[in-house]
Amino acid sequence: MADDKNPESEVFDIDRLRNLVELMQEHDLSEIDLRNEAKRIKVRRGAEPTYAMPAVAAPVAAPAAVGGAPTAAAAPAEDDNTTAITSPMVGTFYTKPKPDSPNYVKVGDHVDADTVVCLVEAMKMFNEIPAGISGTIASILVKNEEPVDVGKPLFKVTPD
Repeated sequence: MADDKNPESEVFDIDRLRNLVELMQEHDLSEIDLRNEAKRIKVRRGAEPTYAMPAVAAPVAAPAAVGGAPTAAAAPAEDDNTTAITSPMVGTFYTKPKPDSPNYVKVGDHVDADTVVCLVEAMKMFNEIPAGISGTIASILVKNEEPVDVGKPLFKVTPD
């Protein structure tokens, strides 16, 4: 009976699998997922795909963040006497580590380059964002739980 089956209709046909692998290599695909009624074949090359957030270069004077957390970039703001702390990634901005905790910083607080000023959640990962600059928080430009993009100004800081 097995000889009567049409190889084109057999989902686990070895020739079909070889063709799929060749197609993946030819087009540099990491995964193919085919479905036809109750039949399904999923072919994946390499490890489980990972998704990286875009890297943002830290200011030269800023030390590396502890624990591999991204460093916020400090950029000149519109005012000549303030510098903006910008978001290093796309995500959700949080002013405090837990809903019942106090804010990391408030206007008038002095921060050092390694002072954590907020969290940015990206893909269920909470990333502590250091100031990247020493100075006094002049203003907070983003509301708690507001979405942010790469480079969005989060704080204005009056440098020391």
